[in-house]
Amino acid sequence: MKAMILAAGKGTRVRPLTYDLPKPMIPILGKPVMAYIIEHLAKYGINEIMVNVSYLHEKIEDYFGEGDQYGVQIGYSFEGYTRDDGEVVAQALGSAGGMKKIQEFGGFFDDTTIVLCGDAVINLDIKSALFEHRRKGALASVVCREVPWDKVSSYGVVVSEPDGRIKQFQEKPSRAEALSNFVSTGIYIFEPEVLDLIPADTVFDIGSQLFPLLAEKGLPFYAQKRSFSWIDIGSVTDYWEVSQSVMMGEVAHMDMPGLQHSDGLWVGLNTRIDWEGTTIEGPVYIGSGCKIEAGSTIIGPTWIGHGSHVCAGARIVRSVLFEYTRVLHNVNFEEMIVFKEYSVNRAGEMKHISEYARDEWTNARDRRNKRRTESVSEASKKEEVV
Repeated sequence: MKAMILAAGKGTRVRPLTYDLPKPMIPILGKPVMAYIIEHLAKYGINEIMVNVSYLHEKIEDYFGEGDQYGVQIGYSFEGYTRDDGEVVAQALGSAGGMKKIQEFGGFFDDTTIVLCGDAVINLDIKSALFEHRRKGALASVVCREVPWDKVSSYGVVVSEPDGRIKQFQEKPSRAEALSNFVSTGIYIFEPEVLDLIPADTVFDIGSQLFPLLAEKGLPFYAQKRSFSWIDIGSVTDYWEVSQSVMMGEVAHMDMPGLQHSDGLWVGLNTRIDWEGTTIEGPVYIGSGCKIEAGSTIIGPTWIGHGSHVCAGARIVRSVLFEYTRVLHNVNFEEMIVFKEYSVNRAGEMKHISEYARDEWTNARDRRNKRRTESVSEASKKEEVV
């Protein structure tokens, strides 16, 4: 069995995190999401893995290399082109179009292949899923999960017969249009013949084009309704909620890194915490090389990336701070994700660092004006007394 990881998308719903990171590189507990996927595949002896890349492709390629550290072989298929002046231009082909490009180039898909989206952490029993796929004689299988009805518009909805044969596939339907609340988890098992249905040199999507085609042709196309851990990062809100759950210890086999300093507090090496007037309530992780000034307040679940600096009087509550974040004096972050020059709350509302600086300047001006007003008032009182 082989594997393919879909990693060419821009991840627009997870901005600003994806301004500088491809979606599969978004970290959970300091490790890229895609690393968990590769480790899981390796555990099942799947050691030939293709990855289609496009947007910020070099970030993925530089981190994972050829997969030696995971005991697997990783190959990459870049979707785009190089201009005459040497500039590399990303141009994604869609999830199915990317597979066709790989097949035409080197014929990688010559065996049953599991295809996974690069932005979810899973603990699927792959051996069991493969057994069911083969038992039913499926050409293609989709691993599904049940979701609340108000969430169906975020996913590909699967409508199937009692035996699991898929009769219809709806790509992100509205709540009113959805015919089922069983959705695709972005995990598929394909036989090589599926590639023959994908047109060459064309942008082609698995969910919105390939799957409806399979259903329309009446091919052996099955849903597998399984119960397993599926941590999907579809939006900023999802990422915040996942981070909170993981830090609370609610996800099995995902433990805080670093050394446990005290109950609920983990720290990296060479981190400095001034405890005078400082309050830290776990679970909190503070990465290596961080500086926490006196009088700070940090309430968990909170993750503070390495090289960060929390100034005196700052308050951080249930937040995720990426590496090298500087939190200014008296700034209050509550249920925030902070990434480089941006912060974004759990509702997805962004704020640039310049706005914090402007707020700080406005507050300082207001404090000065207040002191001046108080001084004038006090002087007037003295004159009245005289």
